[in-house]
Amino acid sequence: MPPTTDEDLRAPVVAPGTYVLGIRHHGPGSARAVLGELDRIRPDAVLIEGPADASDLIAAIADPAMTPPVALLGYAADDPSRAAFWPFAEFSPEWQAMRWATRAGVPVEFCDLPTSLVLAHHAGPVEPNRELDPTRADPIGRLAAVAGYSDPERWWDDVVETRGETGGFEAIADAMTALRDDETPVEADEPNPERLHEARREAHMRQVLRKILKAPGTERVVIVCGAWHVPAVSGKLPPAVADTRLLKGVPKVGSRVAWVPWTHSRLASASGYAAGVISPGWYHHLFATTDDVVVRWLIHQANLLRDKDIDVSSAHIIETARLADALALMRHRPLAGLAEINEATLSVMCQGDAGLADLMYREAVIGERLGGVPDDAPVVPLQADVTAAAKSARLKMDPVARELVVDLRKPADKAKSLLLHRLAIIGVPWGTPVEVRGTGTFKEGWTLAWRPEFVVDVVMASVWGTTVRAAATAKIVDQAGRGESLGDVTAALEAALPAELVDAVPAVLSALADRVAVDHDVAQLMSALPALGRARRYGDVRGTDTGALGEVASSLLLRICIGIPGAVSNLNDDAARSLKEHVDAVHETVALLSDDDRTRWTAAVRIVADRTDVNGLLVGRATRLLLDGDHIDTADAAARVRLALSSGATPTAKAQWIEGFLGDGGLLLVHDRELLAVLDGWLTGLTEQDFTDVLPLLRRTFGLFDRSVRRNIGNRVSSFDQDHSRQNADAANTFDAELAAPAVATIAALLGLP
Repeated sequence: MPPTTDEDLRAPVVAPGTYVLGIRHHGPGSARAVLGELDRIRPDAVLIEGPADASDLIAAIADPAMTPPVALLGYAADDPSRAAFWPFAEFSPEWQAMRWATRAGVPVEFCDLPTSLVLAHHAGPVEPNRELDPTRADPIGRLAAVAGYSDPERWWDDVVETRGETGGFEAIADAMTALRDDETPVEADEPNPERLHEARREAHMRQVLRKILKAPGTERVVIVCGAWHVPAVSGKLPPAVADTRLLKGVPKVGSRVAWVPWTHSRLASASGYAAGVISPGWYHHLFATTDDVVVRWLIHQANLLRDKDIDVSSAHIIETARLADALALMRHRPLAGLAEINEATLSVMCQGDAGLADLMYREAVIGERLGGVPDDAPVVPLQADVTAAAKSARLKMDPVARELVVDLRKPADKAKSLLLHRLAIIGVPWGTPVEVRGTGTFKEGWTLAWRPEFVVDVVMASVWGTTVRAAATAKIVDQAGRGESLGDVTAALEAALPAELVDAVPAVLSALADRVAVDHDVAQLMSALPALGRARRYGDVRGTDTGALGEVASSLLLRICIGIPGAVSNLNDDAARSLKEHVDAVHETVALLSDDDRTRWTAAVRIVADRTDVNGLLVGRATRLLLDGDHIDTADAAARVRLALSSGATPTAKAQWIEGFLGDGGLLLVHDRELLAVLDGWLTGLTEQDFTDVLPLLRRTFGLFDRSVRRNIGNRVSSFDQDHSRQNADAANTFDAELAAPAVATIAALLGLP
């Protein structure tokens, strides 16, 4: 839609009075009609449905840096989690009315209940822009049903959004008046809280209108509000005393309001927004395009497909447009609407590929446009620091998900990593960590996607500090102090190190040492140690001093080694399996600690391996760890395997021992024929019933091996049979000459041989 010109602002005036323009929130047809009426009426003041305490922020829309979609964010000063949004897009009638009034120098205000009253009424997040009170029947649906439409969205799209005509507000007002004729007046003692809240909203609108009409020189006032409210503010206003009674004593909370960026996807009804539209991308196109709407839209879609290396020619565009027009004609529609265009796109451009059509719906029909607000717009200090830090780190707040790989050895990449880690700590998950290919530890992978609701998270996090670093530090210290388990404290430490919250580390380490000193659960201690190992690695990568961390880890390992002999006793199968996972994790972590720590751990593992009263899963695993660390040789391991598979144990216990010993390391059997022969001998010696009993355990164990490993093990086992056959053949080819001599002499005499 082209901007209103100065010549338009000098259009002829109309008779004095109040002109109520009933609109649909976020409707391009409504926005175009509102602009036409404003040019025609040239009002002395404009009132817009929105929080009255945000009127002072309207002037900011004149700033070139204010680019919709944006939203007014209202939140409780003492509880930022209680927040409300009033979103506006380029095609929102309210936004266009604000722009018109700002450019024309006409006073403009919001007239709905202030944020303080809205937040007091709602316990959780609020979506104030609703077309109607949810306790009543849907008026748009009722009008659509009268017109013969089963879909209210499609009816409104036909009669308002895609017609390209201005006006129609009188008809909308008449329709809404007819729908509300049978309503009973609402009193201050109304038992239905939602109906009472709706009545208070309309009472406040009338009170603001009365105030504006008393202002000197105000003869023509335009009110832009949801269509449902038109009858409440039209015609002769009722006595003010009734409205005053409704608004008297209404609960309120301390609140603040600010502009924040928004996105098209958050305007979509699919996002859960009650006043949302199904096609914000399409509606933006409808409002911004004045001619050849369908063709230009199809060109936009074709360009999106071409960007994805999908061949779309001019012929595709022409045929799609023809098919859309033909569908509209068959359905007796005035113009090809979104439904016809989508069906034509699926058939022609996407060649029947529903997946490709869904992609077009997400990227074109809904779209992902992110708005912006001026840098000097009122925000909480923490939000200002987030914006400045993102700009310094050259991270764009883009709602479209993208992959990012940073190299921690580069200062610019390190700044990105620090910001993302710190934001994650304060509850703003802008980046999601992903695995990065390669063996180095200096790279991090992230998936970035900025969502507009993060602004609420930032407001909520502002209780921790005014900068990202200070807020993250305070939250980590609090998390460590309040941690109910050792794992909570180590998680806090693990988060603090990659975020380089050096001021938080001493407090977290102190909390960790205190927790370690009183925690007697060996499993809890073992679950905490790997986190310390990972934390030390992060310190090594980032150059952080982790000397104190090593001391805590050594102290923790000492308590584990002392307690593990008792912890492995009298465990059932499930408990043994859980403890085995802890043992594996600790063993991997010990490699990052000192030589003394590794020696202490090896001694504890040997104690478990030498036990005969412990679940075979743990004993077998301990034996394997000793073998892999060269603390026992192959002959010793084979002797332990033979002992475990002796007749004194049940077949199930033997299978558990084998499962613990082999784990997922099948290559051991490929390269160690002695161990494989012992295992093969035990398995072939099982009775049919015993084999049936242990088969599930063995299948689970060998199922973890790679297919090539299983094939090599099979080849090795088959070679045992070949060796046995060869030995039998060699035995058949040898004879005792002394025993054979009489027989040979007899045969020689018979044959006449010397």
